[in-house]
Amino acid sequence: MAKLRITQTISSNGETKRQKENLRSLGIRRIRHTVEVEDNPITRGMLAKVAHLVKYEVID
Repeated sequence: MAKLRITQTISSNGETKRQKENLRSLGIRRIRHTVEVEDNPITRGMLAKVAHLVKYEVID
């Protein structure tokens, strides 16, 4: 199964609680922190809510 490499690029200050919790659920703790997670519909949904704060790429 494919994985996603996610890196936070912008601060979460001033964002909603829901967006901050999505970052925490993805395992992201701070700016420039990178995590690798499974690519599934749940993860894609969380990414859609915080797409303006992160960058991500698909890893085979």
